[in-house]
Amino acid sequence: MNQPTNFFANNEQLWAKIIVIVSILVPVLVTLLFYVQPPQMANSFDFSVLPPFHAFLNGSVAVLLVLSFYFIKNKNVQAHKICNLTALVLSATFLVSYVTYHTFTESTKFGGEGAIRYIYYFLLLTHIVLAAIILPIILFTFLYAFANKFEQHRKIARWTFPLWLYVSVTGVIVYLMISPYYQH
Repeated sequence: MNQPTNFFANNEQLWAKIIVIVSILVPVLVTLLFYVQPPQMANSFDFSVLPPFHAFLNGSVAVLLVLSFYFIKNKNVQAHKICNLTALVLSATFLVSYVTYHTFTESTKFGGEGAIRYIYYFLLLTHIVLAAIILPIILFTFLYAFANKFEQHRKIARWTFPLWLYVSVTGVIVYLMISPYYQH
């Protein structure tokens, strides 16, 4: 009996190359944004709405990841898929919005002092590093699921879930800590 063809399984090497390229280009692009002078814009859009939107997206992703974990532990594969796909779409939306925000605005400096400053920079640094590291892990986790390679999917998902959750939660915490210092 013929098995139906699986676009992802049949093109896994191509998808792996695309994942590697995207995983290199995204952090390079984000890093470059911090060294480029933002273009002057007419007052056509209020970019100050984006940081709370980013926190909302990160918080939503965190909730979806916890729900996804709950659903897969209870063998509700369909709900697990929906939560993960929605989390991926929201994370991609975050990335596009984040790049847009940092293209058109200056970076905000954290103004806290004392121990809170060290906590903030620890959270920010680990958030940034893990956000760069998690991208290819997330994408390979999805690739294995779409390619019906569920053993590989489960193995990598054991790392993907806590790292992606950490990045999402710390994104919200970093926003809450720096939000008093945004220029309005």
